[in-house]
Amino acid sequence: MAISLRPATECLFDEVSLGEVMLRLDPGAGRIHTTRRFDVWEGGGEYNVARGLRRCFGLRTALASAFVDNQVGRLLEDFILQGGVDMRYVKWVPSDGLGRSCRNGLNFTEAGYGIRGAVGCVDRGNTAASQLKPGDIDWEQVFGRDGARWFHCGGIFAALSATTPDVALEAITTAKKHGTIVSYDLNYRPSLWKEYGGHARAQEVNQEIARHVDVMIGNEEDFTACLGFEVEGVDENLSKIDPTSFKKMIERVVAAYPNFKAVATTLRGVKTASVNDWSAVLWHEGAFYQAAQRELWIHDRVGGGDSFASGLIYGFLAGLSPQECIEYGAAHGALAMTTPGDTSMATKKEVEKLVGGGSARVDR
Repeated sequence: MAISLRPATECLFDEVSLGEVMLRLDPGAGRIHTTRRFDVWEGGGEYNVARGLRRCFGLRTALASAFVDNQVGRLLEDFILQGGVDMRYVKWVPSDGLGRSCRNGLNFTEAGYGIRGAVGCVDRGNTAASQLKPGDIDWEQVFGRDGARWFHCGGIFAALSATTPDVALEAITTAKKHGTIVSYDLNYRPSLWKEYGGHARAQEVNQEIARHVDVMIGNEEDFTACLGFEVEGVDENLSKIDPTSFKKMIERVVAAYPNFKAVATTLRGVKTASVNDWSAVLWHEGAFYQAAQRELWIHDRVGGGDSFASGLIYGFLAGLSPQECIEYGAAHGALAMTTPGDTSMATKKEVEKLVGGGSARVDR
């Protein structure tokens, strides 16, 4: 099935994301448990896609979420507005002054180096976004009266609480009603699902959501954990890549979910925290397309998959060929991992240079 997009002229936004945004505290080259200083960024799986589409590719994007109206929430707002993402669909929740009833999430992340893997320590319980319920956001306004060509959500938002899966489904079904293309990144996080039914509930929720998705995104762990499809030819340390096995898995996925118009997965071979092999595969209209494989020297791997998703989505929105779509996704994801923070600092020119086979020689 082809991806049929709404005309840009009838939509206020090219893309809208639903998800939680946390304040990321980054110790740089140090460790979380020994540092005395943090750099501060914003980040969130679904939001990172909207920001990449806006800052790297120049599209019109918006965020649907919720924040507590205090200094931390307004700091998040400042970051998001600097990134150019529209916040009109964000719900602001009054602060109780202590964070007992509701709060904004924090994410402590260290990048890792060589044999020492990256480490994340999240502090996101009882957040405003996790307390969203059906009816809190006017999706008819978003997709009907305002209009959006593409909607993106994911398994991180769906795992935040007992109510967020219903919010995601409410948004997705309304988007579909108005002809908006829906993408979903499975992004399985066992720690998030633990309190809300564990692995069994993760599969139940994601299998239901998958029935309404047009473009499904994930890695080999995601498709196994969330949708129940095993991948052969991948060792437990993910240090080897077997694209043929991924393609066979995707064929089974598409057979089970004939509503999928495209399925995309990253191919990452982890040599060390600093050096990974990196590629990606796209299934679209019965054919496979694989991006060029690269050996990456990684500065910060967090957000690489989100930037892959935004590059891929840009390709579809721009009317590029399937091969170009997967190349743009893989190139943007690769570039995002060369800079600190969750969000992409790449430019469209840099993505196009990498897609075209450009080197890392100095530009001046």
